[in-house]
Amino acid sequence: MLASSSPARLQLLRQAGLDPVVIVSGVPEEAFTAPTPGELAQLLASAKAEAVAAGLAGGELVLGCDSVLELDGRALGKPADAAMVRRYWRQMRGRSGVLRTGHCLIDTRSGARRERVGSTVVRFGQPDAAELDAYIASGEPLRVAGAFTLEGKGGFFVDGIDGDPGTVLGLSLPLLRDMLAEVGVPVPELWR
Repeated sequence: MLASSSPARLQLLRQAGLDPVVIVSGVPEEAFTAPTPGELAQLLASAKAEAVAAGLAGGELVLGCDSVLELDGRALGKPADAAMVRRYWRQMRGRSGVLRTGHCLIDTRSGARRERVGSTVVRFGQPDAAELDAYIASGEPLRVAGAFTLEGKGGFFVDGIDGDPGTVLGLSLPLLRDMLAEVGVPVPELWR
């Protein structure tokens, strides 16, 4: 079970040979705070996994994830509107941030639970005003942490990354593999 409405997470899992059932948690992200961006990403991922797991009969694996962009020690989540996208990009242009993605895996059969935060440095380009206006008009930056995507239109404005690209997409396959192994589930058993 994937406790996330993220199309990027679902696509990544499907491309990796899994076929998860999506159950959106309904957790209000804006209601959560934490001392650091990494702790916030983990708190949100855990809350989503817990909310979905609580509604299941048992016997399922539940994965919750959430991402935030850390810039200057602050968390930049999903922007509320176009003005917020512009503010984010004024701060991000030509700089680096760290994309933090929290992961929470709950095995409802055994009650086992594993949590991890993946971190990847993102080096941002310098889109001009017309490019940024067009990007905002596409609607894409309004739906994602940090107001950018790596795999979509926003990829044109990312100069590079240092770390696991999956973390930037919203789900680290290596971290998930390790978490599954710790609860006794080899990845190949989940391949369709």
